[in-house]
Amino acid sequence: MTEHWQSRPEGGGRFALWLIRSIALYGGRPLGRLILYPVTLYFYLRRGPEREASRRFLERVLDKPVTPWHVMKHIHCFAATLLDRVFLLARGEKDFDVTVEGLEELEASFAQGQGVLLLGTHQGSFEALRALSSRRPDTRLRVVLDKQKTPAMTQLLESLAPDVGNSVIDASKGGPSITLAMAEACQQGAMVALLADRGREHEVLRRTAFLGEPAPFPVGPWLLAHSLRVPVVLCFGLYEGGNRYRLIFEPFAERIEIPRQDRAQALDAVIARFARRVEHYIHVAPYNWFNFYDFWQQDVDTAVRPDAVAVRERVGA
Repeated sequence: MTEHWQSRPEGGGRFALWLIRSIALYGGRPLGRLILYPVTLYFYLRRGPEREASRRFLERVLDKPVTPWHVMKHIHCFAATLLDRVFLLARGEKDFDVTVEGLEELEASFAQGQGVLLLGTHQGSFEALRALSSRRPDTRLRVVLDKQKTPAMTQLLESLAPDVGNSVIDASKGGPSITLAMAEACQQGAMVALLADRGREHEVLRRTAFLGEPAPFPVGPWLLAHSLRVPVVLCFGLYEGGNRYRLIFEPFAERIEIPRQDRAQALDAVIARFARRVEHYIHVAPYNWFNFYDFWQQDVDTAVRPDAVAVRERVGA
């Protein structure tokens, strides 16, 4: 369980993803969802580290003994959101019941005309943000993603929606280019979405209380937020079963201030606030947590350097 999450191979492969895509699009979502059951069993049997990470996480959250059924439910929930990414990109939200909370607050931040930084986590479906784009076509959405981490999935999704692929800021290209692309997007009044719970290998982290034990969170997103000087809004696309999603926008700060003096304390405070909100939504929907590795033991020995170097090292999640 000490292996870093970036070292784990991508699940499935190009052929498996192509097969699921073909069955889903030509056979329909009901047939695609039937296939999720053998897929869930396959990954439960074959992906031991992920299975163990799921069990340990659920033990922290569920107030009852964790059984293989709970772990398979967790994996199935993840697989369902991956399948739905195909339909969300290929057909939009017409196959889904998506409720949106906090839209007025988001629009108030967006109305300032200087862009908005959306910070999310590996909970539920980040792809549900596309529902906002379809409802508000005047809003520009740029998503920061590492295309090299899951090349097969990236290729599949870009084949379904090339225009969506063009809106992605590729986190694998390196820190300075990402920072520049995000700043340019914000200057144009766009929403820039970034996952802020996972630290990449050798990335600067700080630990804060999380589900009963200190856990590491990356400092990069917060230093970026400080540099961008735009409103920060948390976003969660929770999967509620069937075809139901709940897209939640929660204002976090008008500006993130990380002063040079007491920088470590400022980072600790903002990361602790963020962790408490993540923890809240974990309790709301525990099977939506999709960090299938030992989140609490990630880079235990990483040195803390809460300075500008972390911005250059931050290459997305």
